Amino acid sequence: MMIKTNDLILRTTTTLIAFILFGFSVYLFFAGHNKPGGGFIGGLMTSAAIVLMYMAYGMESVAKIIPINFRVVIPIGLLIAVGTGVGSFIFGQPFLSQTFAYFQLPILGKTELATALLFDLGVYLTVIGVTMTIILTIAQDRKDETA
Repeated sequence: MMIKTNDLILRTTTTLIAFILFGFSVYLFFAGHNKPGGGFIGGLMTSAAIVLMYMAYGMESVAKIIPINFRVVIPIGLLIAVGTGVGSFIFGQPFLSQTFAYFQLPILGKTELATALLFDLGVYLTVIGVTMTIILTIAQDRKDETA
């Protein structure tokens, strides 16, 4: 038995709430790269927005909009995070030593890029991959039981 939702209020509010969650996730990601938790909590917020979309629109519809294999996102995130840490060895620094440089970008002007941001990107992707893989696996198992 396949359950479909036609709840207009849920779908309408999901559009707004998911947009806010995605925006807040990006804010947390960039605000937290010099503080603990930026990539982790940003990844959780993104996962919450995606789960909300799955609940409102159904798995098939969201899979068409976001055609991502979350199991592939996990090793990509891990490679970025570990690569950032190991990259410190190239410059004779301890594992996960932070460094930064300033770049001139066309629209943003003078911008700082820190290795902590790259590490947080790896954590962000890993958290999204793990969280969504767990949730989608549980949902698929539940769907198989009801079929």
